[in-house]
Amino acid sequence: MAPPDLKTVELTPELWPDLEKLFGPNGACGGCWCMYWRIPEGERYDDVRGPEARRRFKALVASGEAKGVLAYADGEPVGWATFGPRRHFSRLDRAPSFKCDDADAVTSVPCFFIHRSWRNQGVATALLAAVEAAVRREGAATLEGYPVKPPKGSARISNGMAYTGTLPFFLKRGYVHVADRPAGKQRVRKALRPARRK
Repeated sequence: MAPPDLKTVELTPELWPDLEKLFGPNGACGGCWCMYWRIPEGERYDDVRGPEARRRFKALVASGEAKGVLAYADGEPVGWATFGPRRHFSRLDRAPSFKCDDADAVTSVPCFFIHRSWRNQGVATALLAAVEAAVRREGAATLEGYPVKPPKGSARISNGMAYTGTLPFFLKRGYVHVADRPAGKQRVRKALRPARRK
C-alpha cells in the first residue's frame, strides 16, 4: 500500500530541480544520474558517471526524451522511476541475457530510485502503477522490467543492487518471468491494455 499523502507526477523539464534535489549532489546511485542504461556502445560507465552523466541527463530531460515519474510526499520528491522505448536504453541490447526479438515494440522500466527515508513504504508500488498508466496512455502494449532475483535463504539484496526492482515485487504485480537466470537481473513483462479514449 502507498502512503495516503503520496502523489505521482510525470516528468517535465520544469521538474528538473525536484529530480536534482531527489538525486542529491552525487546523482543517485554513485553518480549514475539515470544514465547507466543509456550509455552508447564504445563508452565505459566509469568514464561517464558523475558530472558528465548529470550534463547528459539534464539535456535529455530538457529535450523531453527522458521520461519518468516522480513521487512526492508532502510536496517533497521522494522517488523516481524512468521508462521509455526499450531502444532508448541501448545497454539492454548489449546484454546477452536481455536480448529479445521484438525490442522495437517494447517499453522498458529499467530503474527506480527511492529516497532512503521512504524505502519500504509503498513508493515503488505507486511509481510502477504511474508508469503503467503513462505507458497505456501512449498506446504501448508491452512493459518490460529487469528485476534482481533474491538469493536463496535469508540474504538481503542491498539497495544499491535493487535499483531495477526485485523479482517478487514485479511478479506480485502481474508481470511474467520471461528470461529466468540462476541469479542476478531477470527479464519480466506485462501486457498492457491501452487506455480507453474519452
